[in-house]
Amino acid sequence: MYEPTHLRTFLAVAQTLSFTQAARRLGLRQSTVSQHVRRLEDAAGRQLFSRDTHAVELTEDGEAMLGFARRILEVHEQATAFFTGTRVRGRLRFGASEDFVLTRLPEILEAFRYDHPEVDLELTVELSGTLHERLAAGKLDLVLAKRLPRDPRGELVWRDDLVWIGAERLRLDPDRPVPLIVYPPPGITRARALEVLERQGRDWRIVCTSGSLSGLIAAARAGLGVMAHSRRLIPPGLFRLPDRAGLPELGKVDFVLVHGHRRGPAEAAADALAAAVLAGGERLRRRSD
Repeated sequence: MYEPTHLRTFLAVAQTLSFTQAARRLGLRQSTVSQHVRRLEDAAGRQLFSRDTHAVELTEDGEAMLGFARRILEVHEQATAFFTGTRVRGRLRFGASEDFVLTRLPEILEAFRYDHPEVDLELTVELSGTLHERLAAGKLDLVLAKRLPRDPRGELVWRDDLVWIGAERLRLDPDRPVPLIVYPPPGITRARALEVLERQGRDWRIVCTSGSLSGLIAAARAGLGVMAHSRRLIPPGLFRLPDRAGLPELGKVDFVLVHGHRRGPAEAAADALAAAVLAGGERLRRRSD
């Protein structure tokens, strides 16, 4: 009833909320992407996206289709691998940024290991900047991390707003330097926070530096200061600062998959994990319970 090709296109649009970006990701024309989505909607008998000239959003039925599409494609891939006799194997060095510590990435990795038991998966959790450096040095095979919107590297998983967050009771004194909670260099959110504050001419001081997201969260919950963070991944117990706080806008940030240059088994394993991450991209935008 549901064509796998149409489901993959649907997932690409759902993750990017853009027919143009989905077409670029899939290597298709935008008209073909629209056709795939329309045929899937015809098969389901429901509208999956609400769209106008400014935005694309999932409908309630579209949200429901997300889960079905992922499961259908997972079973389809398992059946294909079983009957063709092709099994992905080898050592895969995968790097994920600290941003995903509190998300449902472990669920995606668990499913991947179940589907590909002959892959030896090595996970590295680090700052996005460090992961990009290790990938360039040939020390990783696949990276899931942040990039700045102007950076051409990687395949877009989703784009989000960067926002200022802190404890609910935190109040900033406009006459004193902004107290910052940041990753050490080469943290991408650190660089962005300092850049926008410098541009605004606002004084700042660093009150906490930690390479661990847990350390930053602890400092923020204690009310020590503010931190720049993805809007969709705000940790429990922390809140977005209101506009009246007077802090400058931080702009957008991209979460991307970037492949290394190894060939052979590592490349096949990286392709398989990248497909699993893209298929489960919506789960990455949700905190684990």
